[in-house]
Amino acid sequence: MATTMEFLRDYGVEIRPNGQKRWPDEVKAQIVAEPLKPGATVNAVAARYGLRANHLSEWRGRARDGRLVLPAVEDEAFCFAPLMLSEADPGAADPEGSSAVVPAVGIEIVVGMVTIRLDRATSAARLAEIVQAIGSRP
Repeated sequence: MATTMEFLRDYGVEIRPNGQKRWPDEVKAQIVAEPLKPGATVNAVAARYGLRANHLSEWRGRARDGRLVLPAVEDEAFCFAPLMLSEADPGAADPEGSSAVVPAVGIEIVVGMVTIRLDRATSAARLAEIVQAIGSRP
């Protein structure tokens, strides 16, 4: 069975002679993501990797500030949302022949009875923030 030091070295952690560790950002991100799972705690995850809980909390703060990118969530409940594309010109007549005008909306996000309309110039980062915020709602 591997020791903790061997285990950490296998993950690419540089361990100096004085015991200090240099953690690659990818490993930090994986460790930060672990306490986000149901039932996991910062203290338990920190102990598993030989960290102090406040050290892990510092990494979590970096992730919140966008200075540490977390890995994609692999969740059994994950599913794709339907996506409908339209090539209608802004201001074009309704395809069913009525004189209604098709709005020049670039993106529509429909959640229940709420529709969020975004301009075509909305950045991918802003769109990701909105989708993440919607996805975190019960």
